[in-house]
Amino acid sequence: MTALTFLDARAAVLREVGARRAIPERETVSIEDSPGRILAEDIAADRDYPPFNRSVRDGFAVHSIDMPGRVRIIGEVRAGERLQGVVRPTEAVEIMTGAPLPDGADAVVMVEHCVRHEDGTMECHRSATPGSNIAPAACEARAGTIILPLGSRIDHTSVAWLATTGHVRVSVYARPRVAILATGDEIVGVAETPAAHQIRNSNSYSLAAQVTRAGGEPVILPVARDNKDATARLIAQGLDSDLLLLSGGVSAGKYDFVEAALADCGAEFYFDRVLIQPGQPLVFGKARGKFFFGLPGNPASTMMTFELFARAALDLLSGANDAPLPLTLARLTRAFRHKPGLTRFLPAHVSCTEVTPVDWQGSGDVPSICRANAFLVADPNQPEYAAGDPIPVLLK
Repeated sequence: MTALTFLDARAAVLREVGARRAIPERETVSIEDSPGRILAEDIAADRDYPPFNRSVRDGFAVHSIDMPGRVRIIGEVRAGERLQGVVRPTEAVEIMTGAPLPDGADAVVMVEHCVRHEDGTMECHRSATPGSNIAPAACEARAGTIILPLGSRIDHTSVAWLATTGHVRVSVYARPRVAILATGDEIVGVAETPAAHQIRNSNSYSLAAQVTRAGGEPVILPVARDNKDATARLIAQGLDSDLLLLSGGVSAGKYDFVEAALADCGAEFYFDRVLIQPGQPLVFGKARGKFFFGLPGNPASTMMTFELFARAALDLLSGANDAPLPLTLARLTRAFRHKPGLTRFLPAHVSCTEVTPVDWQGSGDVPSICRANAFLVADPNQPEYAAGDPIPVLLK
């Protein structure tokens, strides 16, 4: 099977999962429990927003034609109130931010541009135009306009709109269950003391955290030892979930049984290698109607391949409309070199618009990953970058 470039491999994941995913079941949750969930209904404006012409400044509601000039103050209106009566020419009403514009007025002049006199008048030396400092009725949304479409992921801004439109409860898609299966004789439990040749099972827990952050329900399976039959039994168990993630056992080593065990389960493989570092030996396919990823076993490789590929699949299986990748551009604080041929995702630290590579010792170096808050994305065809050069950055 031919190794794919990063972009081609990601496109394959989006294409295959997007075309074959099932619509998740729906459930109703409270607005407090909705962040991170995927909407299973459209959320529309229940009325015009704003429902009236609204002042966006503290000041005076006036006839624009009277400005600049001196006018008589006839009252005051605050947010949550409505003035009874009409503002006539040569009159003004003191108005607060968020208050409805009184009838008759067509502009608001800012309080800092006005002088109040003891005789009950106000003087402004600046001109005004109709609509100045006013948000017209329905300028934000008209009644019935869909603001949050089905398939949107709910964040804090979405919660504000749900609350604004009176949604105490909301329909969302059920969270996908994601089975996590670590493989290898060298793995021991987190609470155990490993021998010199052993490692604790960090991948299962880091993947569970990534799955939870992405909106899935992690299901950690027992470790699969380096035995084909045992691995196949646990893979079959994992395929009862909506998505299966395996870590380790996908290289070309003598005791790497994952691909063979998957084949015994009738797996269809879409690719088994991607031209990236870390994470080159990556398997993606489908078996018994469920998608699976065979992720490399080194911690950085496991984490990175999840974020680049498995998270996209999980987004789509959650019912989301898309699967964004949080990339941005930053300028290097120092020169940077890498070996061409692979797209490299290397730990870095971003501060505002600048990024500094973090020294690391390879894909088993968890401390360096912890020190990083992002990853450089080094172009496979550009081996050298100078200080000040822009470079894509994947946010952590």
